[in-house]
Amino acid sequence: MSSVNENTSPDSSEQGQHQTVDQKLEANGSSNVAASGGATAEEGAAGSTSTASLYVGELDPSVTEAILFELFNMIGSVASIRVCRDAVTRRSLGYAYVNYHRAADADSALEALNYTLIKGKPCRIMWSQRDPALRKAGTGNIFIKNLDASIDNKALHDTFSAFGNILSCKVVTEEGMSKGYGFVHFETYEAAENAIEHVNGMLLNDKKVFVGHHIPRKERNSKVEEMKSQFTNVYVKNLDTSISLNELREMFGKFGEITSAVLSTDENGNPTGFGFVNFEEHEAALAAVEALNDTDIKGKRLFVGRAQKKAEREEELKRQYENAKIEKMSKYQGVNLYVKNLEDDVDDDKLRQEFSVYGVITSSKVMCDEKGVSKGFGFVCFSSPDEATKAVTEMNGRMWGDKPIYVALAQRK
Repeated sequence: MSSVNENTSPDSSEQGQHQTVDQKLEANGSSNVAASGGATAEEGAAGSTSTASLYVGELDPSVTEAILFELFNMIGSVASIRVCRDAVTRRSLGYAYVNYHRAADADSALEALNYTLIKGKPCRIMWSQRDPALRKAGTGNIFIKNLDASIDNKALHDTFSAFGNILSCKVVTEEGMSKGYGFVHFETYEAAENAIEHVNGMLLNDKKVFVGHHIPRKERNSKVEEMKSQFTNVYVKNLDTSISLNELREMFGKFGEITSAVLSTDENGNPTGFGFVNFEEHEAALAAVEALNDTDIKGKRLFVGRAQKKAEREEELKRQYENAKIEKMSKYQGVNLYVKNLEDDVDDDKLRQEFSVYGVITSSKVMCDEKGVSKGFGFVCFSSPDEATKAVTEMNGRMWGDKPIYVALAQRK
């Protein structure tokens, strides 16, 4: 069997920060999976002994049970290993469970192998369900933001390990790039408090970081809802550009005391047609929204509503997009057909005409390149699933011109 870390050649900077699998194996006089061990590695399921079970994440899709067995078995006797895979495609989900016979060996593996490079990627190891109640409660879980892009899981772990035993540690990434925030879950609340006290407001790689207790999503959402119900800041748009700040204050001042008001301007100081008005009391803000929204001022219909933070607006737009996507998918579920192997001269009308005998067609489209040349496939959408099913049954494999066409229900990507 080939070497554990085949096709991997981390650069010198990575080697300085992470030991590779090969280096660890060579230190133990082994570089290949023993034949007897390979079978053992794939037996059993994760979690048989919770105190001796490890979660191994951030794995390359090509990492197998045999590769993990060779690495972890050099620490102690491994009971079983399972790489978690997609139920349909059997493709690795990027994480695995390693079960030891002895808890002491699992502890040693966590200490020795965490952030080891496997297939060029540093793995992330933590206890698997060591204390489910603690994990679910979130006690000892802290949130860190404004992290420098160079800080990875290992650097974050090294920074906070001085304050107590860490159950898990993760920098949130997107397409391999840090998003500038992460989480560290300590075993105790006291360790988390200690970390917050000493690191919050400090510089990490020349960037001032915020460190605080992690607030669960449900709790954050309830606070947002509470904030929404007691808003005082009002957003106004579609204002006539001739309206001055004094006029804006006069327009809204009749509803209550204003603490601040601002009109947005461009780089040349010209009004852009929107602004904000912040009231002392929520009731005044609510009255202004109810009275002025959708009213005509200087020939323009105003929008007046609760001011939203950028993150909240983005989340709302994302939710609207997802809902529209789901609605569109459900609308076409079972009625949209994918047709391929079409002749070059088949256009939208010919496609519609050929399939119209099976029911009412709501749309038909032959896909073309930028030059308008057919790509040889298209879509036909019927008004009901029964019509679509009948078309698939009758048309799939039928000769159209010199080609047998393929017809099936269209699948989402």
